[in-house]
Amino acid sequence: MKNYRLLEIEFEYNGQTQVITPTVVQDERDTILIDCGYPNFMPLLKEAAIRIGDTLDTITKLIVTHHDMDHIGSLAEWKRAFPHIEIIAHELEEPFIDGTRKSLRLEQAESSLDALPVEAKPHAEQFIRFLQSIEPVAVDRTVSSGETLPWCGGIEVVHTPGHMPGHISLYLPASKTMIAADAVVIEEGRLAIANPHYTLDLDEAIRSVERLLDYDMERLVCYHGGLFQGDVKQSLRQLLHTYKF
Repeated sequence: MKNYRLLEIEFEYNGQTQVITPTVVQDERDTILIDCGYPNFMPLLKEAAIRIGDTLDTITKLIVTHHDMDHIGSLAEWKRAFPHIEIIAHELEEPFIDGTRKSLRLEQAESSLDALPVEAKPHAEQFIRFLQSIEPVAVDRTVSSGETLPWCGGIEVVHTPGHMPGHISLYLPASKTMIAADAVVIEEGRLAIANPHYTLDLDEAIRSVERLLDYDMERLVCYHGGLFQGDVKQSLRQLLHTYKF
């Protein structure tokens, strides 16, 4: 039973066409959005929902897989428009989302600034200012690995650190689907580790790919790439092989 729908968002960023794929999980009681794009992306998500004959006006919960700007950028916008929605994230991510701690991506950008050549610094400084502009939002509920959320046939929280320490993927047992967020991406039809330059702990990211293999999984959804077409587990094993040998 398929209880999820993909919102494909195509947009221009830094002069390039990019695509992200937030996911909606829904039943007769709840409409749950998983990740919400960059700042000011609410209209794009709503338009994507309309294109597939859906609506986000009934949203009840928003699950954040981690605090990167393309996943939480419009979070404050959603909370203002729908104050009743419950914001959910891993316990390790909470302080970065609510602003108690500085974004790890911002720390990474700031720490590498001095080492950049002069011609690259203006762009890096612009990126830093962009990260600083992301609005903090209070997290209403924190989750931990292995926890099963009691909505939409059950949503199991899978802690998949590496890209970020509190990164989570979400397993939907009813449809044997793994929503991987940035644990893996699709590049030219193949699975890959999300840009290693932005992966804070590559070894941990590889272990997280191994963790995905523990699940009875027929479908894999990547935030960057959408629904994977192919043998999920065999492709994950091939990905691991490239890093182990």
